[in-house]
Amino acid sequence: MSANEKTSKAETELSESQAMLRSATLTDSDLEAMQQALVSASSNQLAFEDEEFLSQRRLRGVRLQLEMLKPDMALREKQITSTIVCFGGTRILSESQSKIKITKLEERLHEDPENKELQRQLRVANNVLAKSHYYEEARRFSRLVSSQCQTDGKCDYVVVTGGGPGVMEAANRGAYDIGANTIGLNIVLPEEQAPNPYITPELCFQFHYFAIRKMHFMMRARALVVFPGGYGTLDELFEALTLVQTKKARSLPIILFGKDFWERIISFETLVEEGVIHPDDLKLFSYAETAEEAWEIIRKTAHPFDGEIT
Repeated sequence: MSANEKTSKAETELSESQAMLRSATLTDSDLEAMQQALVSASSNQLAFEDEEFLSQRRLRGVRLQLEMLKPDMALREKQITSTIVCFGGTRILSESQSKIKITKLEERLHEDPENKELQRQLRVANNVLAKSHYYEEARRFSRLVSSQCQTDGKCDYVVVTGGGPGVMEAANRGAYDIGANTIGLNIVLPEEQAPNPYITPELCFQFHYFAIRKMHFMMRARALVVFPGGYGTLDELFEALTLVQTKKARSLPIILFGKDFWERIISFETLVEEGVIHPDDLKLFSYAETAEEAWEIIRKTAHPFDGEIT
């Protein structure tokens, strides 16, 4: 017998000896504990219940697909085929909410009248108060649309928002006022954004990916109504304008609420003069000042549902 064969035989005998020894020393309690450890092991979890597994980078495609499917299936089940999207700032509050905030700042400033930061905050709070009528118009607009389009068993032009506070809350609230369905597409943020309480519970969705959330905004949209807002609102507005301009999305009314605000914030005419957009691109949107005016534009220009959600 060669040296290698002798070594292999010795290792085999040792392994068998160790195995017999381990088996001989196991009690029923040991076996039960070992079995429980196997049941609890992450490898033993069902793949779709294993959060650690699903959170891996390589599973991103699966997570994207799930975020696409879950809201789509729920909306199809409710037979919601057309929506009106309302965008707007989270910081635009109702008049009463704004006044409460101002009162608190005034009290703090009275105690510390030279505080520059408090002075700035009070100045901004008054600017926000001046825009509180947009909260009321968003609420009135949603109430008007929902009262006319969710009757006799129909569920058309359902108002959908980003699900948060401010203008989004107001738009969801208008539909809630009359018991109509209304959708909230919330998103996980570093500073947690809780859904506002006026969303229809079974139509309140949570997203991780902005891209999939934006797809759901546009998939059933027959009109977009955009109230004053910040980075998020501007991002959503220009995303929609680009999709319609490049014909990646069907043509639809895009209504900017508050012409004075938008013309001060964005010089669209300058973009034309600088040659970076075509004059016809100014026709992609229109302005409105009241809920009735916005609804009339939609009634005249929105395309009816064509039976296909793309």
